[in-house]
Amino acid sequence: MTGSITRDRGIESLKTAARWPGADRATTVILATRLAAAGADGEGYRYFAELAGAQPGEALPLTLAGFFQARLGEDVDAALAKLDQAAATDLGPPQYFRGLALAGLPPDRERAARAVADLEFVLAVRDQFPPMLLRSVYHGLATAHAVLGHDEQAAEAERRSGLGAAPAGSRLMFGGFWATAAGGFRFTSPRIFRPEPGIQVAQGYDFSDLAFITTSDGMIAIDAGTAGDRVKAALGALDPPAGGAVSHLILTHAHWDHIGGAGALRGPGTQVIAQAGFPAGLDRAQGERPRFRYFAGTAADVPPSVVPDQLISQPTPLTVGGTGLVLYPAAGGETSDALLVHLPASGVLFTGDVMMPYLGQPFAGEGSPEGLLQTLAFIASLRPRLLIHGHPTLTENFTAGAVTGLAAALTQLHGQVLDGIRGGRTLPAILAAASLPAVLREHPTAVVPYLVIRDHFTERLHHQRTGYWPPDGQGLEPGTAAEHAAALDLLAGGNQEQFAAAAGTLIGQGDHALALQIIEPGLLRHPASTALARLRRTALHHLMEQHQQTDPFKFLIYAELAGAEIGPVQ
Repeated sequence: MTGSITRDRGIESLKTAARWPGADRATTVILATRLAAAGADGEGYRYFAELAGAQPGEALPLTLAGFFQARLGEDVDAALAKLDQAAATDLGPPQYFRGLALAGLPPDRERAARAVADLEFVLAVRDQFPPMLLRSVYHGLATAHAVLGHDEQAAEAERRSGLGAAPAGSRLMFGGFWATAAGGFRFTSPRIFRPEPGIQVAQGYDFSDLAFITTSDGMIAIDAGTAGDRVKAALGALDPPAGGAVSHLILTHAHWDHIGGAGALRGPGTQVIAQAGFPAGLDRAQGERPRFRYFAGTAADVPPSVVPDQLISQPTPLTVGGTGLVLYPAAGGETSDALLVHLPASGVLFTGDVMMPYLGQPFAGEGSPEGLLQTLAFIASLRPRLLIHGHPTLTENFTAGAVTGLAAALTQLHGQVLDGIRGGRTLPAILAAASLPAVLREHPTAVVPYLVIRDHFTERLHHQRTGYWPPDGQGLEPGTAAEHAAALDLLAGGNQEQFAAAAGTLIGQGDHALALQIIEPGLLRHPASTALARLRRTALHHLMEQHQQTDPFKFLIYAELAGAEIGPVQ
């Protein structure tokens, strides 16, 4: 075969949405970086050249046409002319993509100097860029400085990219996720996010975010992370650093990554507040912690135990030091013990994980698609100005402006999935048919969050509405992995080279998940095969590249399976 067997439905949907009038810039940029991470430069050039022709005068499509043309190495002067034309009319993306394009060209001192200028500009205004784009900036600077003979600057830029341990040629440049065996996974580099006066959110210090509201009568903490040492590091980074004066600790739900560091926040006078369903949620969560170590690192060894002082079963106003809050219990999409924290005066709503795309831990029997739809409707009724979630990528993408469109699109998807189940279709068939609802044309900021959640919403709903025998009969006679491997080994004639050849072909055409499904049984039958072990690492690394922006759980699981460690962007 010459093309891939599997479809990348995410890229297909992004292509459709990026053509819509008024498409959100984030949709177009994520499409471009997804294509670049997949090495699909020809596809990217064809798409954006066509889009630039259809949208004359728009800088972003022209920028991306030039970017992919330069990566192809075809008519580089014409590619750079496109990038220069775009940079003359807009600031931001043109300099970012031009800098990366220049750094990726064959060594040339003049182009390298221009790359440094563009990428240093991006760093000077880094707060205007999504954090996920900054890793590639440092990687590009490392390449350009090396061409210029600036060895120290090149080494420092490479260190700050966090890619020092990545394989040569890695495309792990367009995401901010990072993970180590000891420290576990983080969504972003450590930083203090200050969206409003008096509100600070510690991101990247732990698996989940820790939010703090400053009042005249002490500080309100929202959620408590995974481990006390991580919470203390976050407290020390606040402005001013917190001295432990936490008057209230509000827990948005009972998951391990939101309660494990409560001891570092709870002082003698701290009032701990949670939803009425919290005790039952905590009991369930104790037996449902992920078995993958990269979720929490060594902190996973410490089981959390929290006893709230106050349980909330109905909307409850609370005033602390002149700051007014309203606490709302919610069913949520992830757990039934969710608690929303609303600041009516400023329009800020802390949502915890009610919009977590997985609708509960994928390994656990929790989550509710219907609960998510109900909670989205309730949030829309509050008309918040700003949503602050329990994880950075949710706060970046699942914005207040996206709620109405997201709810409408997921409602349509809900009906389609149920129709598919009633029609006897399998989960893969239902996933393959999942639509990009036309209602999203009217809500461009909802496109990215919808695509992030679409497959997980479908999987959770299907899992909860079907039995253990799928309609295609696959579950009638369950077999072990060893039995499946033995059957495949018959096809391979007992020859490990046949497994390796098939896997190598699949990797070469971009079917990395299928390749892994050949490699794993091959290794069960031929555990000493160095070729299969090498191909396994390659497939896992490509799967990390595929999910580096939009699926943190898949990213961290593939990283753990590969034994890979990726550092933070610094």
